[in-house]
Amino acid sequence: MNGVGAKAHTVRIQRWCARLAILAAAAVVVLLVASGLGGLALVVQVIAGTVVTAAALWWALTRRGPVRVCATVLAVAAPVVVIVLQIRSGMLWLLVLCLFLGTVAVGSGWEALAVDARRTTQPVVAARRAARPFLIMNPRSGGGKVERFGLREKAEAAGARVFMLDPDRPSDVAALAREAVAEGADLLGVAGGDGTQALVAGVAAEHEVPFLVVPAGTRNHFALDLGLDREDPSAALDALTDGVELTVDLGVIGDRVFVNNASFGAYALVVQSDAYRDDKVGTVLQLFPDVLTHRAGPRLTVRAADVTIGSPQAVLVSNNPYRPGDRASVARRDRLDRGVLGIVGVTVDSAAQAADLLRGERSPGFTLLTAREVVVDADAPEVQVGVDGEALTLPVPVRCTVRPRALRVRVPRHRPGVPRSRPRLSWRRLAMLALAR
Repeated sequence: MNGVGAKAHTVRIQRWCARLAILAAAAVVVLLVASGLGGLALVVQVIAGTVVTAAALWWALTRRGPVRVCATVLAVAAPVVVIVLQIRSGMLWLLVLCLFLGTVAVGSGWEALAVDARRTTQPVVAARRAARPFLIMNPRSGGGKVERFGLREKAEAAGARVFMLDPDRPSDVAALAREAVAEGADLLGVAGGDGTQALVAGVAAEHEVPFLVVPAGTRNHFALDLGLDREDPSAALDALTDGVELTVDLGVIGDRVFVNNASFGAYALVVQSDAYRDDKVGTVLQLFPDVLTHRAGPRLTVRAADVTIGSPQAVLVSNNPYRPGDRASVARRDRLDRGVLGIVGVTVDSAAQAADLLRGERSPGFTLLTAREVVVDADAPEVQVGVDGEALTLPVPVRCTVRPRALRVRVPRHRPGVPRSRPRLSWRRLAMLALAR
């Protein structure tokens, strides 16, 4: 099939998906209207059950003892009651059918609009093979991925000098990287978590040498947004012999670099606890009642892009914004070279406001911004911050900035890449596609 034929085929699929989405959505409306009071009752009950569940979860997170138990029971019972009511009224079939048709409508709509979504691949340039690459590897990261994937052996076979961190003796990885550059290293790399990646990336940017990311940590969010293969960390080492370069931004908080994000508020306070690593759920349940109701921790004030967020429970400042509206990949960034920070703030002071968060970006308790600078102040002399997963305590005000295109990253020529983002559903656009001839 030639290019013109392939494009025509794609357009036909796009239009038929749009038609299927419109028909499925229309079928839901027709079914509810034709069911009369039963359909109206179904809509009211589903909305009420969802709101009650959201409010109950807020109570469960902000209360202890019997109130928490009752709230948890209520959160579980609300959807069960909705289903029971539908069974007793003989309308369960309508609920199931509407859910099925709604899934078809949304799925087909996304498929139809996916053609409109722009690919977000960052431009790359050819890269000369490094003569003296230097890699730092953490043998404990990711449950022992360095040994499991033979990362040291593959790196040394490609001509790299490898420094293995001693799990029992903490090392200053930034100092190690600077010493390596002073000795002639022309590429720095890390096989480890995002926190270690950020420290060495700062040194690479400072000395204008390329940086190699080997996703040997637990989550590897930076590697994910670089389009690397997180399932096979050894594939990243192909960049030593057949690599290309892309240029990305770096976030800066105070005098520290971050590659992913800096979090303030609830999460940052929880990760400071010594018990968090051993019992994450238990620590959250123990600390959240005081953290979310401002009985513990300072009250924050965030200023960015001429906007002030007062007393948010949680704030996330990211190196480039995360995808908005795409619930399936909320922790993904399409690009790392836009030269801005992403800011997400959540302010919830009651069960009603918690339920209102179901409206997403339209809720007044949810703030989504981009800016070149963010200043976080507080009614205390210092605040707790989670920087790329590392727990820190910093004096206020805390200033976050972005360094556009500060870091050259060496990546394999062949890698999975960053998937196309899921488009926003536009029923007007779908209707235009469905009616197009």
